[in-house]
Amino acid sequence: MAGLIVGIDVGGTFTDVIALDPDRPDSPPLVAKVPSTPENQAFGVLAGIEAVGVPLDRIALLVHGTTATTNALLERRVARAGLITTAGFRDVLELGRRTRPQPYGMTGRFEPLIPRELRLEVPERLDYRGRVLVPLDEAAVAAAAHRLREAGCESVAIHFLHAYANPAHELRAGEIVLEAWPEAQVTLGHALLSEYREFERGTTAAVNASVQPILERYVGRLQDELKARGFARDLLIMQGNGGIVAAAGVAREAARTVMSGPASGVMAAAWTAARAGFQRVVTYDMGGTSTDVALIRDGVPAVSAVLELEYAMPIHLPMVDVHSIGAGGGSIAHVDDGGFLRVGPRSAGAMPGPICYGRGGTEPTITDANLLLGRLDARRLIAVGRSVDLREVERIIGERIGRPLGLSAQEAAAAILRIANDRMAGAIRMVSLARGEDPRDFCLFAFGGAGPLHAAALARELGIPTVLVPARPGLGNALGCLVADARHDAVRTLNRPLEQVDPAEVAAILATQAAAGRELIAGQRIAVEGFQVLHAADMQFRGQTHLLHVALDPADLSLSSLRRAFEAAYLARFGIELPEIGAVLVNLKTSVIGRRRTFPPRRLAPLAQAGAGPAGERPVRFAGHWLPTPVWRREALAPGTAIEGPALVEQMDTTTVIEPGDRAVTDSHGNLVIRVAALQP
Repeated sequence: MAGLIVGIDVGGTFTDVIALDPDRPDSPPLVAKVPSTPENQAFGVLAGIEAVGVPLDRIALLVHGTTATTNALLERRVARAGLITTAGFRDVLELGRRTRPQPYGMTGRFEPLIPRELRLEVPERLDYRGRVLVPLDEAAVAAAAHRLREAGCESVAIHFLHAYANPAHELRAGEIVLEAWPEAQVTLGHALLSEYREFERGTTAAVNASVQPILERYVGRLQDELKARGFARDLLIMQGNGGIVAAAGVAREAARTVMSGPASGVMAAAWTAARAGFQRVVTYDMGGTSTDVALIRDGVPAVSAVLELEYAMPIHLPMVDVHSIGAGGGSIAHVDDGGFLRVGPRSAGAMPGPICYGRGGTEPTITDANLLLGRLDARRLIAVGRSVDLREVERIIGERIGRPLGLSAQEAAAAILRIANDRMAGAIRMVSLARGEDPRDFCLFAFGGAGPLHAAALARELGIPTVLVPARPGLGNALGCLVADARHDAVRTLNRPLEQVDPAEVAAILATQAAAGRELIAGQRIAVEGFQVLHAADMQFRGQTHLLHVALDPADLSLSSLRRAFEAAYLARFGIELPEIGAVLVNLKTSVIGRRRTFPPRRLAPLAQAGAGPAGERPVRFAGHWLPTPVWRREALAPGTAIEGPALVEQMDTTTVIEPGDRAVTDSHGNLVIRVAALQP
């Protein structure tokens, strides 16, 4: 495996690349940011590899975070898929949980991924224990396969009632479909999610079937191009759970790659922060299109069992718990019909981008506001089509935002940042305060191309005393691809009152899940140095609907221990004890993590000499006043360098703003640690 390891992340605006030789400690990382190519992400990936100047035959490991499936779902550019389901249940995808698109009033609309005419029913029925009530009508399955093929479908989801308890009917139906339709891509609901709740399992299967052909085509094209140019190794793909998987089989469970980009950023944050001594972290990733925030407790990123990309489309798979909003550097500011200033969610994207990129953009964005207020240097912007006069940016912001609000152009730019910061602070509150966590107990980990521009202001707003800016903040998601481990998650439904559970059966299920996970990772030819196995259960009090995630100790699975673990988790989450109510063990879960070889974070930072000072100075607007502000070069900051705010720290991939009164110090790992002045004891 000697050679370079390369991480590539495709974002909405830029494709980021980091290449590193793990066997040469003195060799610096090779980095690049190139414009993303939404029409075909593979073009941006290949351009990024070319930009770092790495011959493909020297790459030992290539890990890729993709937004192909996420974008396909958000934009509804999905493959034509069909559904074969139990007679009487084809409308489960629309009935859902009897919720509404809008909380008040009968407004909004919902369109399922698979239209009703492509959802076909066949006679079969199992009960909740998996016992056959109605045998599978094999002729009906074959007829349904022919109908879907003639209707132009590329893939099919097979979703039968209670298949999690007995998959025999789904397995046989899959065989019949492939016999009648060999080229079909088939998703079996139980294989993707062996868990009860028919709606969530059905939507997850529908999502997988809808994006499976898209991901297979994309990965196939990319692999072919890489091979033609000399790449002879396996391509690895980031998953939404923060782990990596071999590209060869990734399309079978395509839904697991949804949100892989944000997940990789959280994994990079956890890896970097832990080595810097921070175990409780709020991750703040502001890119060109969106802002993603997540919580890390005790060095471990929070993982959610369900992601709802949009109304009535839950994906019931383990994923890093990331909350996203449409607020990125390219988010467009406008004054609405009511005279209110709005920022996002509409974005200028990679093309045409902000006004200052000189690619035809004519609408003011957050990036343009930062430029006008002196926080960015027009001469150091990357991926610029042509040079744009600052007066042009000022004119457009003044006309479109300032004039309707009675503000000068600079005041309008400051208002844009204030609104954007308020939205991003709200997102951080959603992952902290709304879940019982005090943000004052955390460190804010700022990354993404725009994150360090806003992090100090957000920290002051939220009472967070410390901001951590890594060595390569604008390449955080690509770094996550380099440091992510292999991971496999398994779930099995029991759904029994706790007093009816056999601890020996629980131990056997967990052991089987762990063995299967190790075998799967080993079969993917991913080099790992060891395995970590995490066991957990979904539990609830009898009569309740929502589940609580409870970590399990495999050395003690007695009923009393299970009860104590659940009650402790319930008390920590809701602050109440309910000893008189019985507990229910719903699901057993196992995560197998194959730990990959890593490297010191210091390798990502340039080797700087002590004693360097600011490279220059320019006026920057803070709180309505223009202040002379020193400008430092990040590559000149040696460990121990202290910077008093106000100051700017510029580097290839981002600019860090140090607010007046704040103090920043470069640590031994190359991170910039900012102490927020007003919040220090």
